[in-house]
Amino acid sequence: MATLIDMPKLSDTMTVGTLVKWLKNEGDPVASGDMIAEVETDKATMEVECFDDGVLIKQYCGVGDEVAVGGAIAAVGEAGEEAPEAEKSTPAVVTPEPEATPVAEAPMPAPAAPEPAPEIVPEPVAAATTTANRIKASPLAKKIAAEKGIDLATIHGSGPSGRIVKADVENVQPGAAAPAAAQATSPEPVEAAATLEALEIPVSNMRKSIGKALVASKTQAPHFYLQIEVNGAPLAALRKELNTKLANLPPEHGGTKFSVNDLTLKAAAEAVRRVPAINRSWEGDSIKQHPNVHLAFGVAIDDGLVTPVIRAAETKGLREIGAEAKVLIKKARSKKLTPNEMSGSTLTVTNLGMFGISDFYGIINPNNAAILSIGATIKKPVVNENDEIVVGQVMKIGLSGDHRTIDGAVGAQYLQALKEILESPSIMLV
Repeated sequence: MATLIDMPKLSDTMTVGTLVKWLKNEGDPVASGDMIAEVETDKATMEVECFDDGVLIKQYCGVGDEVAVGGAIAAVGEAGEEAPEAEKSTPAVVTPEPEATPVAEAPMPAPAAPEPAPEIVPEPVAAATTTANRIKASPLAKKIAAEKGIDLATIHGSGPSGRIVKADVENVQPGAAAPAAAQATSPEPVEAAATLEALEIPVSNMRKSIGKALVASKTQAPHFYLQIEVNGAPLAALRKELNTKLANLPPEHGGTKFSVNDLTLKAAAEAVRRVPAINRSWEGDSIKQHPNVHLAFGVAIDDGLVTPVIRAAETKGLREIGAEAKVLIKKARSKKLTPNEMSGSTLTVTNLGMFGISDFYGIINPNNAAILSIGATIKKPVVNENDEIVVGQVMKIGLSGDHRTIDGAVGAQYLQALKEILESPSIMLV
């Protein structure tokens, strides 16, 4: 008897998944433990596992389709067996709240559910169904239409509630006439020729999750901001010395290469030993000070920003932190991070120095007490201890703090400790 494979709940906040790739096709043999599809959750792209032996006899959804947790995506049975009927499960309808309304605090808020579909009243055939002048179409249909230069308003949707799907766009004949109503309108003013690419990008589950989490952080956590200037020359000198000695050695002989990010991550964790109050979180009825530094750091990917976590970073040496960061960055860029590798942080570091950004302030990662913002090391005139103007290497570090959890004095003490470590970086190697 055929078995249905449902959309699994791959993270605590997941309510819907988008199927991004089939790894097995209809008719392919499958065994328990095989991965049959890739699904985009609110945090990453993950694989769906099959728990039965047999043949994949039916795929209930296509690439780009959104399916609610628990909705059927495939059926596995014997060769030639008829697939059971499965009702396509769509995301639960939730009335969206205004952005300014505070939402319940959570490590990563769940993605917003889509808007409710309007009630359909039988009418003569008309152009694509719209809600408040917005055309209802699947993300994949919008993408194909944009690539082909097709106006979605000229297409009749065949999906639920008149929704335009992939097949509707692909069936449009070149040069098809626009609706009569559109032809009857007055001519519009001639617009300038487009010189840049115009895109309408569907909002991914990850982007929705990022947006909701940061809106919650910015509206619920009263941010305050501090900045300190650091002499970046000693750190640059230490990095150059280490890489000169180690970069050309094979890994089995201790060969490695350190980035500025590796060094600042190690320094950030080390500074918490001196000011442990920075390593706190707001818990509503209490403030929790954590016994380890679970250090998150920002990694930019194509459709957003993820923050993998180095566990107990204060217990790890520079070499270990550097190696772990490289593995996490690689997994982040291939969207292979697990939810556990992106949750439970107690402090976050974000670095835009590689883009030449000298100073900025990040939005606090819920429920951390602070986020560090590392800028580029810039050569500029400075006054030395002999009151002489010389060329210096200045690094600016910003701190955004949650005033519910810590006060300015704690943030200032932490930045001062971090400055001392970065200006005498050999301390990190002891």
